[in-house]
Amino acid sequence: MPTFKPELTIAVQVSDWLAARDWYRDVLGLEETFVVEEGGWAEFAGPLGVVIGLSALDGQAHPGVGGTTITFGVSDIEAARAELEANRVQFTGPTTELPGMVKLATFKDPDGNEMMLAENLMQP
Repeated sequence: MPTFKPELTIAVQVSDWLAARDWYRDVLGLEETFVVEEGGWAEFAGPLGVVIGLSALDGQAHPGVGGTTITFGVSDIEAARAELEANRVQFTGPTTELPGMVKLATFKDPDGNEMMLAENLMQP
């Protein structure tokens, strides 16, 4: 079994790297921490130390665009959803609830990569 370091990067394939960088920074409010302009790579500090990396090879969309799901834990899903909707983020349906477990709301970034808000309802 491999020994993993306590590091996690989620690579998201995008079709318009510059627009994606703006969206992750300005709409989601993530801090851009590392950029390789000539390589089409940017990293953002996500929750819990997770790194979200945006990748576009020579500005071309990767075949896997739309296949990633990033789930952001939130303490108030209604407030988080309202804030994103105020920034014109389109959710793919209503907020759903697994009673006593979790509330979930799914949305997509401009390239169709699925993302989700999750509010934990389980008592600690």
